[in-house]
Amino acid sequence: MAEAWLSLGANIGDPPAQLAEAISRLDAHPHIAVTAQSSVIRTKAWGKTDQPDFANMAATVETHLPPIDLLHACLDIERDMGRVRHEVWGPRLIDIDLIAYERVEMDTTKLILPHRFAHERDFVLVPLREIAPETADWIVTRR
Repeated sequence: MAEAWLSLGANIGDPPAQLAEAISRLDAHPHIAVTAQSSVIRTKAWGKTDQPDFANMAATVETHLPPIDLLHACLDIERDMGRVRHEVWGPRLIDIDLIAYERVEMDTTKLILPHRFAHERDFVLVPLREIAPETADWIVTRR
C-alpha cells in the first residue's frame, strides 16, 4: 500500500458537511483507506479573492492505486458530489487535491507531484502539518 496526502476544501453550500462527505466517500472507495484527517480550518480565498471563505482540511490515505488513478478517483468523487468547474480558483462545493504520494516526484500534463502550489499555500500546509509534519516539510523543500 502506498501512502498519499490530500487537501480538501469547500466554500459554498455547507462546507463542513461536504468535507465530511468527501472523507466518507474516499474511505468507502474499495482501493482507498483514510488513515488520518486534520481538523477543519477557515481561510480566505486564494487566487480569486472575491468569494466566501473556505473550509479546508487534509487527509492521509493508503491506497493500492497509482498516483494518476488516485487523482481520477478524487475527481470522480468531486463530480459525484456535484462539483462543476466554472472558473479557475472559483467557488466550489468540494475540491480534493492530491498533494503528495509517497515521495514520488513527477511532472506530467495530468499530474504534478508534489502539488505545484502546495508549498506556498498555508491552507494546505497548516492542516497537513497537523497530521503529517514530515510530509509538509518535504513538500516545502521540493519547491
